[in-house]
Amino acid sequence: MTSFTELGVPARLAAVLTELGFDTPTPIQQATLPDAFAGRDLLGRGRTGSGKTLAFLLPLVGRLSGPNRRRPRSGAPRAMILAPTRELVAQIDAALQPLAKAAGLTSRTVFGGVGQGAQVAAIRRGTDILVACPGRLEDLIEQGLCSLSDVEISVLDEADHMADLGFLPAVRRLLAGTPAGGQRMLFSATLDRAVDALVRQFLVDPQVHQADSAQSPVSTMSHHVLQVTRENRLPILIDLTSAPGRTVVFTRTKHGAKGLARKLNRSGVPTVELHGNLAQNARTRNLEAFHSGKATTLVATDIAARGIHVDHVALVIHADPPVDPKAYLHRSGRTARAGNSGSVITLATPDQANEVRQLTRSAGITPTTTKITTDRHAVLSELAPGPRVLTKPVEFEAPAESQPVTRSAGERQRAERPAGGGRGRRRGAGRGRGTGTAATAERETKTASRPAAGGRSRGRRRSSGSSSPAASPTHSAAAFSARRR
Repeated sequence: MTSFTELGVPARLAAVLTELGFDTPTPIQQATLPDAFAGRDLLGRGRTGSGKTLAFLLPLVGRLSGPNRRRPRSGAPRAMILAPTRELVAQIDAALQPLAKAAGLTSRTVFGGVGQGAQVAAIRRGTDILVACPGRLEDLIEQGLCSLSDVEISVLDEADHMADLGFLPAVRRLLAGTPAGGQRMLFSATLDRAVDALVRQFLVDPQVHQADSAQSPVSTMSHHVLQVTRENRLPILIDLTSAPGRTVVFTRTKHGAKGLARKLNRSGVPTVELHGNLAQNARTRNLEAFHSGKATTLVATDIAARGIHVDHVALVIHADPPVDPKAYLHRSGRTARAGNSGSVITLATPDQANEVRQLTRSAGITPTTTKITTDRHAVLSELAPGPRVLTKPVEFEAPAESQPVTRSAGERQRAERPAGGGRGRRRGAGRGRGTGTAATAERETKTASRPAAGGRSRGRRRSSGSSSPAASPTHSAAAFSARRR
């Protein structure tokens, strides 16, 4: 059995891994670590949950703290990690912290939707590693507050998701701002045409390693389609989510996620929501409530389909069928992680039956299909076993969207710029989508805003925001789950 030290991991970092419970490298780590520690450019391909985070963090920290180590200059970080969402940035940094501490390195997260003051102060003091969303980092560079001229190692995580969200032009500009001789590592679940173009432009003789594909079904995951009437949809969701264990429910729209979370809470299912209309503090609070178990159900749009990891999610429910096979597989990947088992349920009303049939066939999935005409069907207890527990309905606080969001001058300019306007007027015009206001801070995928087939009025009723006790995420919990990403 190969150990981390045999793959080139320094002893002090291997000791940290042992303390966190990581004893055996995953396939993607075994494949990539030797080349990464040798300083080669590489492309790592593997599904979310394959251990990609440690596959790039270990060589990044190891090489920055090696014999040629130098102190970072003010405003000039030594390494840059780019990720598509704030939540993923926070997870990467949480996994990085114990490794960086052991190596004596500093790091800083950079993303929009919050004030830039603390970010700028840390960069001015000098920080070794930036973990950033592309938009805010570009904005700081435009303001002359950050330079990439000293970057020795660049990492792009979830490259295909970056492409889906339209971030690749910003990513190209940022990579072009790093020194040509630096090491570049790109990790992606799939390699489509846009990502391939990025690889050819910026990676030099890259070593390509693939652990598994996002298109390959997980053997420990069972797939089910429940054909339901529109009237039974909510009662069935309440029954499934009130069973023991954590559940992630996906909707296509932000308003749909908000409305469903409110209905589940009112029915006695402790539920939080995650979508692009939430302010950053609400998103952090809701994720922590789900991590800690204060909320047992997370209702989310596709913003949570990639990168977000919570241990022991027993059930994923597609309340609205996803729009394509890729989205289906990524959503479903929130369960059955790191060898654990899990179930995936897609709810399909009569007018969605053909759509779902084609979707699962294209995804290479052969689900078990059950027609349900009552919310007390025996199959519900089989899919989500255990006693149903409903608590006292939760009283909602002020809507999360109403909380003030701090924006930089560049973000305000982008927010005020007419749609499609200003293209080419100045360098960087129109960039940063995905890191500005609370509503635009993380763009939902273009298709996520489409209403579900036959569901024009579903989830459109206005509702208050979610409520969960404020709490700050712990580094240890996210770090412990890093290998499973």
